[in-house]
Amino acid sequence: MNKQETITQKLNQEFSPEHLEVINESHMHSGPADESHFKVVIVSDDFKDKMLIARHRLVNKVLEEELSGGIHALALHTMTMEEWFEKGNVPASPPCAGGSK
Repeated sequence: MNKQETITQKLNQEFSPEHLEVINESHMHSGPADESHFKVVIVSDDFKDKMLIARHRLVNKVLEEELSGGIHALALHTMTMEEWFEKGNVPASPPCAGGSK
């Protein structure tokens, strides 16, 4: 199983999200990269009444192993259903400078 599939499986098991996208953005890295940059869009009522930092901490805890093993960038978009309907989309990820800036 690749990292994208592992991330998807772990987040599905932990949050039972209404919507989940795990997008491999490694092609946007400034140098050679393989499964090192991801964007996660996760919509779950588990995030209700939680501040953004708390939501990100919950996701980071679930993905602790992956974050310590080669993921260079993880863009998190954590929303409730209500926020998802209000927002409608998520911003594009910026290009990676590869830590050079």
